[in-house]
Amino acid sequence: MAALEHNYIQTNGIDLHVAAAGPEDGTGVLFLHGFPEFWYSWQKHLSYFADNGYRAMAPDQRGYNLSDKPKRVKDYKLDELVSDIVGLITASGKETVTLVGHDWGGIVAWHVARQHPELIDKLVILNAPHERAMIKHIRHKPSQLLKSSYILFFQFRGIVEWTLRLLDWKPFTKTMKKSSQKGTFKEADLDQYVSAWLKPRAMSSMLNWYRANGKTFMNGQGPIRVTVPTLVIWGMKDQFLDSDLAHESLAYCDNGKGLLLGEGTHWVHIEETEHVSQRIIDFIEGKQ
Repeated sequence: MAALEHNYIQTNGIDLHVAAAGPEDGTGVLFLHGFPEFWYSWQKHLSYFADNGYRAMAPDQRGYNLSDKPKRVKDYKLDELVSDIVGLITASGKETVTLVGHDWGGIVAWHVARQHPELIDKLVILNAPHERAMIKHIRHKPSQLLKSSYILFFQFRGIVEWTLRLLDWKPFTKTMKKSSQKGTFKEADLDQYVSAWLKPRAMSSMLNWYRANGKTFMNGQGPIRVTVPTLVIWGMKDQFLDSDLAHESLAYCDNGKGLLLGEGTHWVHIEETEHVSQRIIDFIEGKQ
């Protein structure tokens, strides 16, 4: 297993903690985590890609774990999140990277690829909808609103953080276990997540992603079409997002492919690490 490196990279006026592995001259692959994760959710992918000769990188995104945590809600608007990653790619020394994003990391990845296609060789999305597909989907299937109703609770600043601490983070840890395949999140893994959530201002900063971007996400922003080659991987048993969103999102891609994993859930990148990693490598190398 490849050794992991931990560094702090300055980008867009903040410092992001980045875990990386693999040869410096290897093809760059950048992994973006979702909520409520951090770089740790990609740890096995980093080693897998490094062992295959890639330079694999995974930041704690703005507000998460060891990265900087600006205090204002507006500091978490999508434009800032995108600029963080653009700066990170530039700092990596790579002209282009393959960008891989899950959940919120996928939403950021969609936007980076659309706004800065010159930086992206290929795009891989895991269980994260193109926002235009999400908007259209909700109009035709309002049941998706029920699956996303937790977002409304997240808007209550201070109350959510206080409640989570009072309940010893169990609303999150139990949900992660119940919404994934059995054994996906071991207690040792959950301890790592809780430790990240306990960092000063971390939970408020993580929740600010939702608080800052509701209108932006629902109104759409910037270019709509995705021009770079795109692979959408979707765990079909996602309890938070309808599986129809996978092919509906591909409709916005000029050169898109889909991979549906029937037993996968929202956490498919953790459940089927080696399979997902190898399929991404096959996509990068033009084998699928």
